[in-house]
Amino acid sequence: MTQPIESKKKRISKKEQRDKSLGDILDAAEFLFAKKGLYGVTFRDVAAQVGVHSSLLGYYFDSKQELFEAVFARRAEMHTKIRMDALDRYEVEAAGNYTVEGALHAFLDVDLNSYIEGGEQARNYGAFGAQVSTTPEWGAELMDRYFDPLIRRLIGILKKALPDCADEDLFWGYHFVSAAMMLTIAQTGRIDRLSGGLCQSADLAAVKARITPFMAAGFMAICRQRKCP
Repeated sequence: MTQPIESKKKRISKKEQRDKSLGDILDAAEFLFAKKGLYGVTFRDVAAQVGVHSSLLGYYFDSKQELFEAVFARRAEMHTKIRMDALDRYEVEAAGNYTVEGALHAFLDVDLNSYIEGGEQARNYGAFGAQVSTTPEWGAELMDRYFDPLIRRLIGILKKALPDCADEDLFWGYHFVSAAMMLTIAQTGRIDRLSGGLCQSADLAAVKARITPFMAAGFMAICRQRKCP
């Protein structure tokens, strides 16, 4: 007689449980920080969003600031890597024939793709990151720590594309690119209202189709202006 086969449930290890709990906390904190900022969120708010007691957060983090930085670091490292990889590929493909538009496509497109394809969590991080980048008190230091090597790499490639352009113009050009990107990924809805619905903050594909040629023209214009006073 055939013996009944018992279904075997996979046992979850303590490490897997800890990893899942931590992931849930970071996701909830990211959502709340994106909506309310650092000072508008408490440990208790995050715990309620996850559905756990606030003491659990104290197991992982000593302070709200530490939690905030952990949320930022989790995706900042990923975004830095995919953009570094894209710049690596561009340098190989360009084979020394660098263009401003080519460098900006490599730098911006993969980042925009991550927001287009990443769903709600990616959009939450975009809004969260925009807050960090525009907060002088503590945000600038986080941006410096995680993104400076990437930005300097882009500036180096742009310098090869525009060898006669003054370094300060390249840095100002990046500053304007960054400002446009931060407003874009913040998805405030302002352009929706301003355009009467003609443009949508969530339409990042429309942004992707326009931002690189727009910014490349800006780099070219400020460099020409300096050369021809």
